[in-house]
Parts: sequence; C-alpha cells; structure tokens
Amino acid sequence: MTAPRTGTREQYDAARQELLKREKELTRASDELARARRELPWVPVEKDYRFETSEGPKTLLELFDGRAQLMIYHFMFGAAYTAGCPVCSSAADTFNGAVPHLNARDVTFACVSRAPLEKLLAYERRMGWTFPWVSAGGSDFNADFGAAYTEQDLKPFLDSGELGPIPAMAAACGTDPAGYLIERPALNTFALAGGVVHHTYSTTARGLEVIMGYYGMLDRVPQGRNEAGERDMWIRRHDEYQ
Repeated sequence: MTAPRTGTREQYDAARQELLKREKELTRASDELARARRELPWVPVEKDYRFETSEGPKTLLELFDGRAQLMIYHFMFGAAYTAGCPVCSSAADTFNGAVPHLNARDVTFACVSRAPLEKLLAYERRMGWTFPWVSAGGSDFNADFGAAYTEQDLKPFLDSGELGPIPAMAAACGTDPAGYLIERPALNTFALAGGVVHHTYSTTARGLEVIMGYYGMLDRVPQGRNEAGERDMWIRRHDEYQ
C-alpha cells in the first residue's frame, strides 16, 4: 500500500463534502442513464430459440416463467470447458441472493451457456448455486446476442501474442485460449408485449461490473481494485482462494 495522505478530522470532513458533491452528481447521472435505458426501442425476437433446462426443453418465451421481463447473463462455459470461467463464477456468487428480489419485481433471471446441461448443473452443485441455468448449445442464441466470437474475430488477437492472463484463464477452464475466448460474457434483457418477446437491452465488458458487487465494494477501500500493472488475473473461484 502506498503511504497515506494523513490529515486532521476537519481536513477529512472538508474533502469528504467536496467528494460527496461529485458522488451525488454521479448518482443523478446514473438515474438519467437508467431512464434512457428504459426508453430504448424494443426489437421483436423472430427466431425460435430452444434451450435445454432441468425441466426439459423450453423456448425463449417459456424461460419467462410467467413473468413479463427476462434477464439473461451469458456465462462463459463452452462445450469444451471442464469448468466455468472464474470471472463469471465470481459474478455468479451474487445471483442466488438477487433472484427473489428480481422475481418480486416481475423479472425472471437465468444464466445461459453453450456447454451441455449436465456440465452446467454439476458445476452449479460444486459452487453451491441454485439460480436457473440453461444450455443454449443447440441454438444460435449466444451468437445472435453478442455472447460468442468466431475464429475469424479472434485471429488478430491470438496472433498478436499479447494474451496477458488469457492462457491461465483458459487453463483454469480446461481449454486453450482460442477455445476459451470463443465464449463472451454478456447481459441481455427481454420483455413481453402482446405475447411477443422483445429484446430491450444488452451490455458486455465493463458494463457487466454492475453484477460484480465486490468491485463496487473494493472501490471504497484505500487500495481500491489494486489491479494496475498486474499481468495475472487475481480473481478465483470462491473455493480456490488460498
């Protein structure tokens, strides 16, 4: 840890009040962004997607489970993986607690991956999760909604040789960098109107930090995320930390 900038309580209170003004500005800006998200145009989903679930095959409409809204997290767990992505797994540790509250606001939540269902359920048992998790391995769902790359997409990056922590992350999933990166994390939301499923919002990359609650918590301690300059990914599955 770098040496702290020390001061008196009065100096802290003055600096904290200045920071509070900026935090309130950010909160108001975030509220405005949330309003703008809700006003995005809805796009009807015309393709017939099918999923394997613990309750048998289901359509995208049936994943709503009687609610009007559906939130899907595309969890990186490809057919060739032997275990789920550690970063996706760290986010998933928060899902169990969130599901009842989402359900109470007319939102069904589910994770979707391309690995066979039996792999997903076995890994879910290992992690102690209970949220809905379904397999889209037999459909174009992940590719159509920004949660999959093609080999052509990946070639420039793989050929660059600047892979950073990717080889280690791939090894942790039992695959190679190409096999690991062909999957992509994403969050998509859908809504029903007149019995028709509509796509309403999507995000990936740092837009997914909203579901990684520990990042917001780390942002409030002195060292913060402390990731600058690190070549290795520090995040592990919760049963793998030393």
